[in-house]
Amino acid sequence: MTTSPAVISRNPADPSDVLLRVLAPGAAAVAGAVAEARAAQPGWLGDGAGARSAALAAVADAVEAAAGELAALAVREVGKPLTEARAEVARTAAIWRYYAQAPYEPTGAVHEAFGGPGLLLTRRRPHGVAGLITPWNFPFAIPSWKAAPALAVGNTVAVKPAPEATTCALRLAEIVQQALPRGVFTVIPGGAVEGGAVITSSDAVSFTGSTTVGDEVVRTATTRGIPVQAEMGGLNAAIVLPDADIERAAAHIAAAIAGYAGQKCTATSKVIPVGAALDPLREALAEALRALPVGDPADPATVCGPLISEQARDRVGQACQGLTVLAGGNAPGRPGWYAAPTLVEKVPPDHRLLQEEVFGPVAALLPADDLAHAVRIANRVPYGLVTSVHTASLDAALRGLDHLDTGMVRVNAPSTGVDFHLPFGGTKASSHGPREQGRAALEFYTCTRTYTLTPATAM
Repeated sequence: MTTSPAVISRNPADPSDVLLRVLAPGAAAVAGAVAEARAAQPGWLGDGAGARSAALAAVADAVEAAAGELAALAVREVGKPLTEARAEVARTAAIWRYYAQAPYEPTGAVHEAFGGPGLLLTRRRPHGVAGLITPWNFPFAIPSWKAAPALAVGNTVAVKPAPEATTCALRLAEIVQQALPRGVFTVIPGGAVEGGAVITSSDAVSFTGSTTVGDEVVRTATTRGIPVQAEMGGLNAAIVLPDADIERAAAHIAAAIAGYAGQKCTATSKVIPVGAALDPLREALAEALRALPVGDPADPATVCGPLISEQARDRVGQACQGLTVLAGGNAPGRPGWYAAPTLVEKVPPDHRLLQEEVFGPVAALLPADDLAHAVRIANRVPYGLVTSVHTASLDAALRGLDHLDTGMVRVNAPSTGVDFHLPFGGTKASSHGPREQGRAALEFYTCTRTYTLTPATAM
């Protein structure tokens, strides 16, 4: 008899601390859960906008009431520094509250008929069951910013979280399910088998994770002919012009490199000082990285905690081998999967740091002659998620914005940070399909129907 593989979640700051060990349910169980969600969908939609709005608002209230518990759980399960964990929980409540107003949004438009009496209507309707595949690094916010808009417009959802964040996902499910009818929100633990089953049984799919897996998700969903969006990798640049406030820029960039051990798709991986900015930025950024608190994620002062796994930690060390290290390079001597915030220079153009997302607290310093050169360096990667530009010149910022091949640009701000009420996404290998978040999410989780209404009798 073949047993299902186990889903195991460990504390990355103390790998001997096992939070969860459960058997993966298998593909048949996933199909059954999606079928239950599909059966619940007409009732959820039929309850009306008022019921959906009240339910999502109740989730927001419940998340706020459990904020301390949820933040502590994120610290323990995914190693998120406590200050960031608290901010994520607050954002999660805000996401549910924002989308609690969405059921009252217009769902279409009315147009005059072209050639006679009658009306033309457009109306957006839910797809059915939204299959959501979510990563471990934002264990409450990402499932929420996918699920809340899907639910607001009348879909039901099935969430397959990353194994490393299963405990967080199950706790979120307990909170959400108290406010929603049975079958409307389901969390399915598991790995690749369960994720594949979600894709092959749902009516729309939203994915966040690695580019390799995301490409496969897109292929499978596209073959089935269902809507799909995928948010994947980033290899993000910070461009610093000579007129920038160098100390402030260095502080922003250091936080974007090493905050949460660089485990964000929006983290800064390439630092591009322009002209005379090179020497002062090199010194200021190396000093800022060395000064960042690294250690126990439960300590409110910690900025850079552990990486999610031993393999992730080793990947960071391997990526830096043979390079000139300006800061970092030595991991803290404590239990857990830690890596020191690291800045390297003199990196060959074909080096993996400049082509792959390492997903750790490491960045390469890449000098540029002028702004145009900096933009070329920033664009010379397979990804195009976000770029930060640091300058006192509005003209320079605007010229740079026009030529950057990224979905988001942040001026005099870190590359990290998400405005959940605005579209989120990138270009090239970073994203596929419509944008997430804001009103864009409401459009993705619905399809447009066009109605032609003509009088039953002639006037």
